[in-house]
Amino acid sequence: MDPNVADAIADDVARALRRAGYPVLVGISNRHFHVTEKDWRVLFGDQDPKPLRPVRQPGQWAGAETVAIEGPKGRFPKVRLLGPFRKVTQVEVSRSDAMVLGLEPPVRGSGSLKGAAPIRLAGPKGSVEVREGLIISQRHLHLGLKDSEDLCVRDGDVVRVRAGTGGPRELVFEGVLARVAKDFALEFHVDTDEANAAWLNNGDRVIVL
Repeated sequence: MDPNVADAIADDVARALRRAGYPVLVGISNRHFHVTEKDWRVLFGDQDPKPLRPVRQPGQWAGAETVAIEGPKGRFPKVRLLGPFRKVTQVEVSRSDAMVLGLEPPVRGSGSLKGAAPIRLAGPKGSVEVREGLIISQRHLHLGLKDSEDLCVRDGDVVRVRAGTGGPRELVFEGVLARVAKDFALEFHVDTDEANAAWLNNGDRVIVL
């Protein structure tokens, strides 16, 4: 065997063994919205957002406030804020949600909104029409710098994740976008449709392949 090929195979095996011993927590995202301060003032007036509970990603939190989101065929009340303020207003839903709304949002990474579907947000003080604001979030993996090094995954890599190991709906998620930052906590994010497909719960563990 070519020595270069043998070395590559050995590297692949070593990486797979390392990843197999490095379980990743699951975070399931229900429909939610991110908002700019400008749009927040239209929706809620002078009151400031009130953090309800922290989420796993440092500096982020679920807010006490909710809005209704509306499409041409349906609406969802009580869609929760995920703070803090963002540079753009964005709503994330599952494909099942999108069908109820009567919209066809693209699958995108957070913040990639060119060509996103239009969506209307209605709050207690007013409403906001966002022309490109609705997406189905691409399944993704948050990694801190050490996690990135340990798992041999770089920012922007697309990886595979095995979920539900040993369960009745075990499956491999393809096309998982890796997002690396010094202040990220290691976590695999899927929406409710994807979680249900693999019988996943918040706090379950998955393996990067």
